[in-house]
Amino acid sequence: MNDADLNDADLTLAPDRVDLPEVAPMHDPALAVRVQHAIDHKTKPLGALGQLEALALQLALIQGRDLPQLVQPQMVVFAADHGLTARGISAYPADVTAQMVLNFLAGGAAVSVLARQHGLALTVVDAGVRQDFEPHPQLRRCKVAPGTADASQARAMSLSQVAQAIAVGRDVIASLPGNAVLLGEMGIGNTSASAMLVARLTGLPIETCTGRGTGLDDAALVRKTAVLAEVLARHADAVEPLAALAAFGGLEIAALVGAVLEAAAQRRVIVVDGYIVGAAVLVAQRLRPAVLPRCVFAHRSQEPGHRLLLEHLGVRPLIDLDLRLGEGSGAALAWPLLESACRFLAEMASFESAGVSGPAP
Repeated sequence: MNDADLNDADLTLAPDRVDLPEVAPMHDPALAVRVQHAIDHKTKPLGALGQLEALALQLALIQGRDLPQLVQPQMVVFAADHGLTARGISAYPADVTAQMVLNFLAGGAAVSVLARQHGLALTVVDAGVRQDFEPHPQLRRCKVAPGTADASQARAMSLSQVAQAIAVGRDVIASLPGNAVLLGEMGIGNTSASAMLVARLTGLPIETCTGRGTGLDDAALVRKTAVLAEVLARHADAVEPLAALAAFGGLEIAALVGAVLEAAAQRRVIVVDGYIVGAAVLVAQRLRPAVLPRCVFAHRSQEPGHRLLLEHLGVRPLIDLDLRLGEGSGAALAWPLLESACRFLAEMASFESAGVSGPAP
């Protein structure tokens, strides 16, 4: 990446300079009334299935049908490296990104195991890993660059790289079958990029958005936070969503932004994993606000910034298991709840059909 690339556009990085799909708002009051009526008249006390009822209604509204169905779900993991790892912001070396991609493809990673368990087709996307990979049936080689620049020295990505990475995410989703995508990531250093994106786009202090990532001790966490504060100050004028994305990275996060936008435009159900995918959703939501109701937030991670991000977006995750792995593992673990929401809506008897007395007047 050269200096000309890094300075190929001013820091406004307007959305009209990047190819973004339109995402129509979800607005069907008649459908919402019908589905809520069906939920309320199942053989159960009103609201007794709790959050599962809200999930069933959300899935119906996303798909625009009274009985939502989940067809050929796709787990997609985007991977890339981060130049900022040169500043020692991770407990693991940058080489682990490529090693974990190979682990995904060999079937040995947590997300590989969980995808097999739940019948999820797994696709791994190289959006910017430093290492090149041999062809593999589950691998998409879409490398925009061999990792980002060190964001403490220059912008992590150029505008053209942001646009290319978003296009990668869009193209991958467009090429896959099914009506539901579960999104994951792999990139040593990407909790740092996510923390800076969340801090910049929400106005939250970087100290509250920064966590231990892959397991930093107290002293290393202090150093990491200081580095991120330095990077934020260096790119103080990167305030718009795409400008912040270019300044802080990464290529896998930009590809995830494209994946979220494309899936939302196609009315696919989007299952959001943890902090990094959540940061991508935040960027996508700032670009196209109508994406947010199409996202199902799988879990709340141990990263402190993730809780704050979920609160900022006003969303409630399905599970809270103290996860901090990434990869899409939380999305895979939450997947059976989406299946259950569809099944109870389609298969559970109503008071009338079962001949069961409803609540007393």
